[in-house]
Amino acid sequence: MRKKILYWTIGLLSVAFFTLWLFAQKPVPEKITYGMSFNTPYARELGLNWQETYDALIDDLQVRHLRLAAHWPMVEPLPNIYNFVELDYQIKRAEEVGATVILAVGRRLPRWPECHIPTWVDSLSLAEQRSAQQRYMEEIIRRYQNSPAVVMWQVENEPFLSMFAKEQCGELDVAYLDKEIALVRTLDPTRPILVTDSGNLGKWVGAYRRGDVFGTSVYVHFWNPELGQFRTVLPAWAYRVKDNFMQVFYGTKPTVLIELSAEPWLVEPVTAVPIDVQFTRMNLQTFEDILSYAEATRFETQYLWGAEWWYWLSLQGHPEMWERGRQLFLKDEE
Repeated sequence: MRKKILYWTIGLLSVAFFTLWLFAQKPVPEKITYGMSFNTPYARELGLNWQETYDALIDDLQVRHLRLAAHWPMVEPLPNIYNFVELDYQIKRAEEVGATVILAVGRRLPRWPECHIPTWVDSLSLAEQRSAQQRYMEEIIRRYQNSPAVVMWQVENEPFLSMFAKEQCGELDVAYLDKEIALVRTLDPTRPILVTDSGNLGKWVGAYRRGDVFGTSVYVHFWNPELGQFRTVLPAWAYRVKDNFMQVFYGTKPTVLIELSAEPWLVEPVTAVPIDVQFTRMNLQTFEDILSYAEATRFETQYLWGAEWWYWLSLQGHPEMWERGRQLFLKDEE
């Protein structure tokens, strides 16, 4: 009986390890295409001129694949009063240089506090809030759907990551998320819809099943007051396993690494933290480790996160991160 149990245990473990090995297989891409997220409110938070910073991304770094966010408070600061100054400029510049844009719309969009809602919405009922949100989304889609630069819409950002920013965002209403996706698809059936989920914490299923394209984030180095600085224990091949699992059980579709963090993990505003402390949490050596880790996930398309910080550093007399970014994007264009 003991031998039978042992044999069965060995057999089951062998099958499990073989299955894991099989799901971890993914072709090494001939070339990784790099993109970059840009966030206007974050540039302003750093005290930067957002237009100068964005121009530097396009003209100096030579970024040709961009992820932009139509933050609701920026676009509609007052009811039915729209501001398209920032997005119009950014889309136009992308068109001028032949860059592609993934444009994110919705309530939950990149960067803290995750859910970006105009203050005037607070006094509205839930039904009125959703009606106002759908109106803002429709304005964005209709304004930019004829731009040759816009190649994809992102609806919300990591909507299923309920454990993060729950106080700011509340519980996810999946039925309402489906209505948002349906709205965007109805307004523009010609472009694919990207839905994203956390790479470290997300289950992926909910986001993967809903989008035409799936995007995930990769965070390698973290910091918090209790644990200090630490590196993820999740191996890079785990992303390949999850990606292949989704493809097998929920259908084949394009997948991208949409958020590869290359800035320090902070709990205070960047400008309030000494630069030498920032460099203990993100520096050139750490950045190289992140790039190597991301390469091992074998995603063909990878969007970096943190160029606003790189540019801010360069203005403080520390151009190292910016210069490394330039090398990366120039190599990408070869």
